Amino acid sequence: MANVIKLKKGLDINLKGKAAAEVSAVGASKVYGLVPDAFWGMKPKVVVKEGDEVKAGDALFVNKLHPEMKFVSPVAGKVVLVERGERRKVLSVQVEAAAKQAYVDFGQKQVDSLNADAVKQALLDSGLFGFFIQRPYAVVANPDDQPKAIFISAFSDMPLAADVNVALKGEEKNFQTGIDALAKIAKVYLGVKAGSIVAGVKNATVTEFEGKCPAGNVGVQINHVNPVNKGEVVWTLGAEEVVFIGRLFNEGKVDLRRTIAVAGSEIKKPAYKQVLVGAKIGDIVAGNVQTDKKVRLIDGNPLTGQQTCEEGFLMAHTTEVTTIPEGDDADELFGWISPRLNEFSVSRSYFSWLMPKSKEYVLDARVKGGHRHMIFSGEYDSVFPMDIYPEQLVKAIIAGDIDRMEALGIYEVAPEDFAVAEFVDSSKVELQRIVREGLDMLRKENE
Repeated sequence: MANVIKLKKGLDINLKGKAAAEVSAVGASKVYGLVPDAFWGMKPKVVVKEGDEVKAGDALFVNKLHPEMKFVSPVAGKVVLVERGERRKVLSVQVEAAAKQAYVDFGQKQVDSLNADAVKQALLDSGLFGFFIQRPYAVVANPDDQPKAIFISAFSDMPLAADVNVALKGEEKNFQTGIDALAKIAKVYLGVKAGSIVAGVKNATVTEFEGKCPAGNVGVQINHVNPVNKGEVVWTLGAEEVVFIGRLFNEGKVDLRRTIAVAGSEIKKPAYKQVLVGAKIGDIVAGNVQTDKKVRLIDGNPLTGQQTCEEGFLMAHTTEVTTIPEGDDADELFGWISPRLNEFSVSRSYFSWLMPKSKEYVLDARVKGGHRHMIFSGEYDSVFPMDIYPEQLVKAIIAGDIDRMEALGIYEVAPEDFAVAEFVDSSKVELQRIVREGLDMLRKENE
Protein backbone atom coordinates (compact mmCIF):
# COMPACT_ATOMS: atom_id res chain seq x y z
CA MET A 1 0.00 0.00 0.00
CA ALA A 2 1.32 3.44 -0.95
CA ASN A 3 2.43 5.86 1.71
CA VAL A 4 -0.04 8.75 2.08
CA ILE A 5 1.01 12.37 2.63
CA LYS A 6 -1.67 14.91 3.50
CA LEU A 7 -1.00 18.55 2.63
CA LYS A 8 -2.86 21.33 4.40
CA LYS A 9 -1.81 24.35 2.36
CA GLY A 10 -2.93 25.18 -1.16
CA LEU A 11 -5.82 26.51 -3.18
CA ASP A 12 -8.15 24.81 -5.66
CA ILE A 13 -9.41 27.13 -8.40
CA ASN A 14 -12.55 25.73 -9.96
CA LEU A 15 -12.77 27.07 -13.51
CA LYS A 16 -15.49 26.46 -16.05
CA GLY A 17 -14.70 24.31 -19.07
CA LYS A 18 -13.10 21.14 -17.72
CA ALA A 19 -12.45 18.55 -20.41
CA ALA A 20 -14.95 15.70 -20.63
CA ALA A 21 -13.38 12.23 -20.54
CA GLU A 22 -13.79 11.74 -24.28
CA VAL A 23 -10.73 11.15 -26.46
CA SER A 24 -10.51 11.74 -30.20
CA ALA A 25 -7.61 12.11 -32.59
CA VAL A 26 -6.68 15.41 -34.18
CA GLY A 27 -6.14 15.30 -37.92
CA ALA A 28 -2.56 15.52 -39.08
CA SER A 29 -1.08 19.02 -39.26
CA LYS A 30 0.52 20.04 -42.54
CA VAL A 31 3.56 21.38 -40.69
CA TYR A 32 4.97 20.44 -37.27
CA GLY A 33 7.39 22.58 -35.30
CA LEU A 34 9.88 21.65 -32.58
CA VAL A 35 10.47 24.65 -30.30
CA PRO A 36 13.85 24.87 -28.47
CA ASP A 37 12.38 27.13 -25.76
CA ALA A 38 10.41 24.11 -24.52
CA PHE A 39 13.73 22.70 -23.29
CA TRP A 40 14.86 25.41 -20.88
CA GLY A 41 18.60 25.75 -20.26
CA MET A 42 19.61 24.16 -23.55
CA LYS A 43 21.53 25.99 -26.30
CA PRO A 44 20.34 24.64 -29.67
CA LYS A 45 22.57 23.88 -32.62
CA VAL A 46 20.53 23.09 -35.72
CA VAL A 47 21.83 20.01 -37.56
CA VAL A 48 19.45 20.06 -40.56
CA LYS A 49 18.99 22.43 -43.48
CA GLU A 50 15.85 23.60 -45.18
CA GLY A 51 14.96 21.04 -47.82
CA ASP A 52 16.37 18.04 -45.93
CA GLU A 53 14.22 14.92 -45.70
CA VAL A 54 13.92 13.46 -42.19
CA LYS A 55 12.24 10.51 -40.53
CA ALA A 56 10.39 10.62 -37.23
CA GLY A 57 13.20 10.29 -34.70
CA ASP A 58 15.88 12.08 -36.74
CA ALA A 59 17.67 14.92 -34.94
CA LEU A 60 16.63 18.48 -35.81
CA PHE A 61 18.96 20.18 -33.33
CA VAL A 62 21.35 19.21 -30.56
CA ASN A 63 22.50 20.82 -27.34
CA LYS A 64 25.67 22.83 -27.99
CA LEU A 65 26.89 22.09 -24.47
CA HIS A 66 26.24 18.34 -24.85
CA PRO A 67 26.15 17.45 -28.58
CA GLU A 68 25.21 13.87 -27.73
CA MET A 69 21.82 15.22 -26.56
CA LYS A 70 19.50 15.22 -29.57
CA PHE A 71 16.07 16.75 -30.11
CA VAL A 72 14.21 14.86 -32.78
CA SER A 73 11.46 15.34 -35.31
CA PRO A 74 8.01 14.08 -34.30
CA VAL A 75 7.18 13.32 -37.95
CA ALA A 76 8.75 12.25 -41.21
CA GLY A 77 8.86 14.82 -43.97
CA LYS A 78 10.77 17.80 -45.34
CA VAL A 79 12.39 20.54 -43.26
CA VAL A 80 10.68 23.65 -44.59
CA LEU A 81 11.84 26.36 -42.18
CA VAL A 82 14.44 27.05 -39.53
CA GLU A 83 12.71 30.00 -37.88
CA ARG A 84 15.01 32.53 -36.22
CA GLY A 85 14.39 35.64 -34.16
CA GLU A 86 16.56 38.40 -32.72
CA ARG A 87 20.29 37.68 -32.69
CA ARG A 88 19.54 34.58 -34.77
CA LYS A 89 17.89 32.81 -31.87
CA VAL A 90 16.29 29.56 -33.07
CA LEU A 91 12.53 29.88 -32.54
CA SER A 92 11.45 26.63 -34.18
CA VAL A 93 12.45 24.00 -36.70
CA GLN A 94 9.48 23.18 -38.90
CA VAL A 95 8.85 19.94 -40.81
CA GLU A 96 6.21 19.45 -43.50
CA ALA A 97 4.71 16.03 -42.78
CA ALA A 98 4.97 13.39 -45.48
CA ALA A 99 1.86 11.52 -46.63
CA LYS A 100 3.43 8.25 -45.48
CA GLN A 101 5.24 8.27 -42.16
CA ALA A 102 8.61 6.57 -41.69
CA TYR A 103 10.42 6.08 -38.40
CA VAL A 104 14.04 5.70 -37.41
CA ASP A 105 14.45 2.11 -36.23
CA PHE A 106 16.11 2.13 -32.80
CA GLY A 107 15.38 -1.57 -32.28
CA GLN A 108 13.17 -3.20 -29.69
CA LYS A 109 15.02 -3.87 -26.45
CA GLN A 110 14.41 -5.95 -23.35
CA VAL A 111 14.92 -3.53 -20.48
CA ASP A 112 15.79 -6.33 -18.04
CA SER A 113 18.91 -7.12 -20.07
CA LEU A 114 20.20 -3.53 -20.10
CA ASN A 115 22.34 -1.64 -17.60
CA ALA A 116 22.11 2.03 -16.68
CA ASP A 117 24.61 3.16 -19.35
CA ALA A 118 22.76 1.29 -22.11
CA VAL A 119 19.42 2.80 -21.08
CA LYS A 120 20.88 6.31 -20.96
CA GLN A 121 22.53 5.86 -24.36
CA ALA A 122 19.25 4.68 -25.89
CA LEU A 123 17.51 7.78 -24.50
CA LEU A 124 20.24 10.06 -25.88
CA ASP A 125 20.19 8.42 -29.32
CA SER A 126 16.40 8.67 -29.58
CA GLY A 127 16.14 12.27 -28.36
CA LEU A 128 14.03 11.34 -25.34
CA PHE A 129 16.71 12.34 -22.85
CA GLY A 130 15.83 15.96 -23.57
CA PHE A 131 12.52 15.51 -21.74
CA PHE A 132 14.29 15.13 -18.38
CA ILE A 133 14.26 18.24 -16.18
CA GLN A 134 16.69 18.48 -13.30
CA ARG A 135 16.47 20.07 -9.90
CA PRO A 136 18.25 22.33 -9.05
CA TYR A 137 17.67 25.07 -11.64
CA ALA A 138 14.64 23.47 -13.41
CA VAL A 139 16.54 23.04 -16.68
CA VAL A 140 17.18 20.20 -19.11
CA ALA A 141 19.14 17.50 -17.31
CA ASN A 142 22.89 17.02 -17.78
CA PRO A 143 23.64 13.51 -19.08
CA ASP A 144 26.98 13.54 -17.25
CA ASP A 145 25.25 13.75 -13.85
CA GLN A 146 24.22 10.81 -11.73
CA PRO A 147 20.89 11.75 -10.12
CA LYS A 148 20.10 10.55 -6.63
CA ALA A 149 16.51 9.92 -7.75
CA ILE A 150 14.01 10.33 -10.59
CA PHE A 151 10.63 11.83 -9.68
CA ILE A 152 7.40 11.51 -11.65
CA SER A 153 4.07 13.10 -10.77
CA ALA A 154 1.13 11.10 -12.10
CA PHE A 155 -1.46 13.81 -11.52
CA SER A 156 -1.97 17.54 -11.90
CA ASP A 157 -4.41 19.69 -9.96
CA MET A 158 -3.79 23.00 -11.70
CA PRO A 159 -7.00 24.62 -13.00
CA LEU A 160 -8.23 22.90 -16.20
CA ALA A 161 -5.30 20.46 -16.11
CA ALA A 162 -5.56 17.14 -17.91
CA ASP A 163 -6.59 14.06 -15.93
CA VAL A 164 -3.60 11.74 -16.14
CA ASN A 165 -5.91 8.72 -15.76
CA VAL A 166 -7.51 9.67 -19.08
CA ALA A 167 -4.18 10.46 -20.73
CA LEU A 168 -2.60 7.13 -19.69
CA LYS A 169 -5.59 4.87 -20.35
CA GLY A 170 -4.44 2.03 -22.58
CA GLU A 171 -0.77 2.90 -22.06
CA GLU A 172 -0.21 1.02 -18.80
CA LYS A 173 2.20 -1.47 -20.41
CA ASN A 174 4.35 1.25 -21.94
CA PHE A 175 4.28 3.18 -18.65
CA GLN A 176 5.55 0.14 -16.75
CA THR A 177 8.32 -0.42 -19.31
CA GLY A 178 9.32 3.23 -18.97
CA ILE A 179 9.48 2.90 -15.18
CA ASP A 180 11.57 -0.27 -15.51
CA ALA A 181 14.04 1.59 -17.74
CA LEU A 182 14.27 4.59 -15.41
CA ALA A 183 14.86 2.30 -12.43
CA LYS A 184 18.08 1.18 -14.12
CA ILE A 185 19.40 4.74 -13.84
CA ALA A 186 18.29 5.76 -10.32
CA LYS A 187 15.65 5.15 -7.69
CA VAL A 188 12.23 6.13 -9.03
CA TYR A 189 9.60 7.95 -6.97
CA LEU A 190 6.03 8.18 -8.29
CA GLY A 191 3.49 10.64 -6.88
CA VAL A 192 -0.18 9.68 -7.33
CA LYS A 193 -3.61 10.61 -6.02
CA ALA A 194 -6.33 8.26 -4.85
CA GLY A 195 -7.73 6.18 -7.70
CA SER A 196 -4.69 6.48 -9.98
CA ILE A 197 -4.49 3.76 -12.63
CA VAL A 198 -0.71 3.56 -12.16
CA ALA A 199 -0.68 3.30 -8.36
CA GLY A 200 0.24 -0.39 -8.60
CA VAL A 201 3.30 0.13 -10.77
CA LYS A 202 6.42 -1.92 -9.96
CA ASN A 203 10.04 -0.76 -9.54
CA ALA A 204 8.99 2.61 -8.10
CA THR A 205 8.32 4.00 -4.64
CA VAL A 206 4.70 5.15 -4.83
CA THR A 207 3.42 7.96 -2.61
CA GLU A 208 -0.20 9.11 -2.52
CA PHE A 209 -0.81 12.82 -1.98
CA GLU A 210 -3.95 14.37 -0.57
CA GLY A 211 -4.46 18.12 -0.60
CA LYS A 212 -5.20 21.16 -2.68
CA CYS A 213 -3.34 22.57 -5.66
CA PRO A 214 -0.33 22.52 -6.12
CA ALA A 215 -0.08 19.02 -4.54
CA GLY A 216 0.40 17.62 -8.06
CA ASN A 217 3.57 19.65 -8.65
CA VAL A 218 6.58 17.38 -8.74
CA GLY A 219 8.52 20.01 -6.75
CA VAL A 220 6.05 19.75 -3.86
CA GLN A 221 6.37 15.98 -3.94
CA ILE A 222 10.18 16.11 -3.93
CA ASN A 223 10.10 18.47 -0.95
CA HIS A 224 8.01 16.04 1.10
CA VAL A 225 9.60 12.76 0.00
CA ASN A 226 13.33 13.36 -0.63
CA PRO A 227 14.38 17.05 -0.61
CA VAL A 228 17.21 18.35 -2.78
CA ASN A 229 20.23 19.65 -0.91
CA LYS A 230 23.14 21.66 -2.26
CA GLY A 231 25.34 19.43 -4.41
CA GLU A 232 22.56 16.93 -5.13
CA VAL A 233 20.70 16.41 -8.39
CA VAL A 234 17.33 14.82 -9.09
CA TRP A 235 15.65 14.36 -12.44
CA THR A 236 11.93 14.77 -13.13
CA LEU A 237 9.76 13.54 -15.95
CA GLY A 238 6.11 13.87 -16.95
CA ALA A 239 3.88 10.80 -16.77
CA GLU A 240 3.26 10.67 -20.52
CA GLU A 241 6.95 11.16 -21.18
CA VAL A 242 7.50 7.90 -19.29
CA VAL A 243 5.15 6.38 -21.91
CA PHE A 244 7.40 7.79 -24.68
CA ILE A 245 10.27 5.84 -23.14
CA GLY A 246 8.19 2.69 -22.86
CA ARG A 247 7.22 2.93 -26.54
CA LEU A 248 10.87 3.32 -27.49
CA PHE A 249 11.87 0.03 -25.87
CA ASN A 250 8.69 -1.88 -26.74
CA GLU A 251 8.32 -0.72 -30.34
CA GLY A 252 11.82 0.44 -31.28
CA LYS A 253 10.72 3.88 -32.47
CA VAL A 254 10.08 7.41 -31.21
CA ASP A 255 6.35 8.00 -30.94
CA LEU A 256 5.55 11.43 -29.47
CA ARG A 257 1.75 11.06 -29.43
CA ARG A 258 0.18 12.37 -26.25
CA THR A 259 -3.39 12.86 -25.05
CA ILE A 260 -4.01 16.46 -24.01
CA ALA A 261 -6.99 18.29 -22.58
CA VAL A 262 -8.54 21.00 -24.73
CA ALA A 263 -10.39 22.98 -22.11
CA GLY A 264 -11.55 26.35 -20.85
CA SER A 265 -14.67 28.48 -20.73
CA GLU A 266 -14.23 29.57 -24.37
CA ILE A 267 -14.00 26.04 -25.80
CA LYS A 268 -17.32 24.86 -27.22
CA LYS A 269 -16.79 21.17 -26.43
CA PRO A 270 -14.01 20.64 -23.87
CA ALA A 271 -12.55 17.15 -24.34
CA TYR A 272 -9.29 15.25 -24.86
CA LYS A 273 -7.36 15.15 -28.10
CA GLN A 274 -4.64 12.76 -29.17
CA VAL A 275 -1.94 14.82 -30.84
CA LEU A 276 1.73 14.80 -31.71
CA VAL A 277 4.21 17.10 -30.03
CA GLY A 278 4.74 20.06 -32.36
CA ALA A 279 1.25 20.05 -33.88
CA LYS A 280 -0.26 23.38 -34.89
CA ILE A 281 -2.40 24.89 -32.12
CA GLY A 282 -4.90 25.99 -34.77
CA ASP A 283 -5.43 22.37 -35.85
CA ILE A 284 -5.99 21.29 -32.24
CA VAL A 285 -8.71 23.88 -31.54
CA ALA A 286 -10.14 24.17 -35.07
CA GLY A 287 -13.83 25.10 -34.99
CA ASN A 288 -13.98 24.65 -31.22
CA VAL A 289 -13.34 28.19 -29.94
CA GLN A 290 -16.06 30.69 -29.10
CA THR A 291 -15.95 33.59 -31.52
CA ASP A 292 -18.26 36.08 -29.80
CA LYS A 293 -15.48 37.59 -27.69
CA LYS A 294 -11.73 38.06 -27.69
CA VAL A 295 -10.06 34.88 -26.42
CA ARG A 296 -6.62 34.09 -25.02
CA LEU A 297 -5.16 30.78 -26.17
CA ILE A 298 -2.79 29.21 -23.65
CA ASP A 299 -0.25 26.47 -24.25
CA GLY A 300 -0.68 24.82 -20.85
CA ASN A 301 -2.98 25.69 -17.95
CA PRO A 302 -4.02 29.25 -17.03
CA LEU A 303 -1.55 29.49 -14.11
CA THR A 304 1.69 28.15 -15.61
CA GLY A 305 1.08 28.06 -19.36
CA GLN A 306 2.16 30.64 -21.90
CA GLN A 307 0.12 32.65 -24.34
CA THR A 308 0.07 31.21 -27.83
CA CYS A 309 -1.86 31.60 -31.09
CA GLU A 310 -3.31 29.37 -33.76
CA GLU A 311 -0.02 29.56 -35.68
CA GLY A 312 1.94 28.34 -32.65
CA PHE A 313 3.14 24.79 -32.09
CA LEU A 314 2.35 22.46 -29.19
CA MET A 315 5.31 22.60 -26.82
CA ALA A 316 7.14 19.43 -25.81
CA HIS A 317 5.89 19.21 -22.20
CA THR A 318 2.35 20.52 -22.78
CA THR A 319 -0.50 18.44 -21.35
CA GLU A 320 -3.38 20.83 -22.09
CA VAL A 321 -4.38 23.70 -24.34
CA THR A 322 -6.76 26.09 -22.57
CA THR A 323 -8.72 29.23 -23.29
CA ILE A 324 -9.98 32.11 -21.17
CA PRO A 325 -11.55 35.45 -22.15
CA GLU A 326 -8.99 38.18 -22.80
CA GLY A 327 -11.12 40.59 -20.74
CA ASP A 328 -9.92 43.81 -22.36
CA ASP A 329 -13.43 44.48 -23.63
CA ALA A 330 -15.14 43.96 -20.24
CA ASP A 331 -17.57 46.68 -19.16
CA GLU A 332 -18.62 46.19 -15.53
CA LEU A 333 -21.60 48.02 -14.14
CA PHE A 334 -20.64 49.78 -10.84
CA GLY A 335 -17.06 48.51 -11.18
CA TRP A 336 -15.34 47.50 -7.96
CA ILE A 337 -18.38 48.27 -5.80
CA SER A 338 -20.52 45.48 -7.36
CA PRO A 339 -21.03 42.34 -5.21
CA ARG A 340 -19.19 40.11 -7.74
CA LEU A 341 -20.96 36.82 -7.03
CA ASN A 342 -19.46 35.33 -10.19
CA GLU A 343 -15.86 36.43 -9.55
CA PHE A 344 -13.46 34.13 -7.72
CA SER A 345 -11.35 35.62 -4.94
CA VAL A 346 -9.41 34.30 -1.94
CA SER A 347 -10.42 37.34 0.09
CA ARG A 348 -13.90 38.24 1.28
CA SER A 349 -13.95 41.50 -0.65
CA TYR A 350 -16.09 39.62 -3.20
CA PHE A 351 -19.35 38.08 -2.08
CA SER A 352 -18.50 34.93 -4.05
CA TRP A 353 -17.14 33.48 -0.79
CA LEU A 354 -20.79 32.82 0.05
CA MET A 355 -21.21 30.57 -2.99
CA PRO A 356 -20.79 26.76 -2.81
CA LYS A 357 -17.31 25.35 -3.44
CA SER A 358 -18.63 23.42 -6.42
CA LYS A 359 -19.38 26.64 -8.32
CA GLU A 360 -17.38 27.03 -11.52
CA TYR A 361 -15.96 30.43 -12.42
CA VAL A 362 -15.01 32.18 -15.64
CA LEU A 363 -11.82 34.17 -15.10
CA ASP A 364 -10.30 36.40 -17.73
CA ALA A 365 -6.72 37.47 -18.38
CA ARG A 366 -6.92 40.87 -16.65
CA VAL A 367 -4.55 41.50 -13.75
CA LYS A 368 -7.21 43.53 -11.91
CA GLY A 369 -4.86 45.76 -10.02
CA GLY A 370 -1.53 47.49 -10.38
CA HIS A 371 1.93 46.40 -9.34
CA ARG A 372 2.75 47.43 -5.79
CA HIS A 373 5.55 46.93 -3.35
CA MET A 374 5.78 43.39 -1.99
CA ILE A 375 4.59 43.10 1.59
CA PHE A 376 5.04 40.29 4.11
CA SER A 377 1.40 39.39 4.63
CA GLY A 378 1.52 35.59 4.73
CA GLU A 379 -0.41 35.34 1.43
CA TYR A 380 2.20 33.16 -0.23
CA ASP A 381 2.72 30.92 2.76
CA SER A 382 -1.00 30.12 3.05
CA VAL A 383 -1.00 28.39 -0.36
CA PHE A 384 2.60 27.13 -0.49
CA PRO A 385 2.78 23.50 0.74
CA MET A 386 6.57 23.24 0.87
CA ASP A 387 8.91 23.49 3.83
CA ILE A 388 10.25 26.80 2.52
CA TYR A 389 9.64 30.46 3.36
CA PRO A 390 8.39 31.71 -0.04
CA GLU A 391 8.20 35.43 0.72
CA GLN A 392 11.73 35.54 2.13
CA LEU A 393 13.05 33.51 -0.81
CA VAL A 394 11.48 35.85 -3.37
CA LYS A 395 12.89 38.86 -1.52
CA ALA A 396 16.38 37.28 -1.55
CA ILE A 397 16.11 36.69 -5.31
CA ILE A 398 15.07 40.29 -5.96
CA ALA A 399 18.03 41.46 -3.85
CA GLY A 400 20.42 39.09 -5.69
CA ASP A 401 21.58 37.61 -2.36
CA ILE A 402 22.85 34.21 -3.51
CA ASP A 403 23.87 32.98 -0.05
CA ARG A 404 20.43 33.82 1.28
CA MET A 405 18.76 32.18 -1.72
CA GLU A 406 20.66 28.96 -1.08
CA ALA A 407 19.84 29.00 2.63
CA LEU A 408 16.13 29.49 1.88
CA GLY A 409 15.85 26.48 -0.44
CA ILE A 410 16.09 27.75 -3.99
CA TYR A 411 17.65 24.45 -5.08
CA GLU A 412 14.29 22.74 -4.55
CA VAL A 413 11.94 25.06 -6.44
CA ALA A 414 10.85 25.79 -9.99
CA PRO A 415 8.75 28.71 -11.26
CA GLU A 416 5.60 26.56 -11.40
CA ASP A 417 5.77 26.01 -7.63
CA PHE A 418 4.97 29.72 -7.17
CA ALA A 419 2.03 29.82 -9.59
CA VAL A 420 -0.70 29.67 -6.96
CA ALA A 421 1.15 32.18 -4.76
CA GLU A 422 1.34 34.51 -7.75
CA PHE A 423 -2.40 34.11 -8.30
CA VAL A 424 -3.28 35.18 -4.74
CA ASP A 425 -0.66 37.94 -4.51
CA SER A 426 -2.41 41.25 -3.89
CA SER A 427 0.77 43.11 -4.91
CA LYS A 428 0.66 41.58 -8.42
CA VAL A 429 4.31 40.56 -8.29
CA GLU A 430 5.40 38.31 -11.18
CA LEU A 431 6.70 35.54 -8.94
CA GLN A 432 7.28 32.92 -11.62
CA ARG A 433 9.40 35.30 -13.67
CA ILE A 434 11.40 36.33 -10.60
CA VAL A 435 12.04 32.73 -9.56
CA ARG A 436 13.13 31.85 -13.11
CA GLU A 437 15.60 34.76 -13.08
CA GLY A 438 16.87 33.69 -9.66
CA LEU A 439 17.48 30.11 -10.82
CA ASP A 440 19.29 31.33 -13.94
CA MET A 441 21.39 33.69 -11.81
CA LEU A 442 22.36 30.88 -9.44
CA ARG A 443 23.16 28.48 -12.26
CA LYS A 444 25.43 31.04 -13.92
CA GLU A 445 27.15 31.72 -10.60
CA ASN A 446 27.81 28.00 -10.01
CA GLU A 447 29.04 27.16 -13.51
